[in-house]
Amino acid sequence: SGSCAAAPLPEEDCMKLNPSFLGIALSSLLAIDLWASKRLGVCAGEDSAWGSARPLMKVIEVSGHGIPWLLGTFCGLCQSDSSAAREVLLNLLFALLLDLVLVAVVKGLVKRRRPTHNKMDMFITISVDKYSFPSGHATRAALVCRFVLRHLVLAVPLRVLVVLWALIVSISRVMLGRHNMTDVLFGLLLGYALYSVVEYCWLSPRNAPALFALW
Repeated sequence: SGSCAAAPLPEEDCMKLNPSFLGIALSSLLAIDLWASKRLGVCAGEDSAWGSARPLMKVIEVSGHGIPWLLGTFCGLCQSDSSAAREVLLNLLFALLLDLVLVAVVKGLVKRRRPTHNKMDMFITISVDKYSFPSGHATRAALVCRFVLRHLVLAVPLRVLVVLWALIVSISRVMLGRHNMTDVLFGLLLGYALYSVVEYCWLSPRNAPALFALW
């Protein structure tokens, strides 16, 4: 009878029963991302396929960490006796701080957990570092790479080494099991775009005299 007819399903239940093509595609890409990232995590532990290379990967990890870059840039800024060098270093410091804040905000909003095969033995972590998306190392590598290539006069071999460093740091994040592939790819894109923001907001003695007066 009409009184016994089944009540219509809520709209959200209908969506679950009839997933969109976009939803299926995203789910498939996520599954591929997780599978490929686990397969490529060959240095995730000492007993992994390339476990013997893990110490080297951790050295590479430190080379892309924010703390050494911040301390090194700040020390260079304090010791520099050239106004042009101070301007470049001050903007690099600004870029690194902006990178840390932006990555922390995105991680806090997305809250994607790190891969299950990751071993939490990272160098100097903070609360948001329990999250995976995006890779701060990849973001920083892309940002620093663009910055260095644009503002330092380097011979071609050194320019190639800078690019290789950025790529190796990014690849090491997946090999160590720290991140999934999409974390690293988005991080590289974010760092590349972030450099354009730094260039647009470039600090100089004209638009930021108070900052340059400190040095």
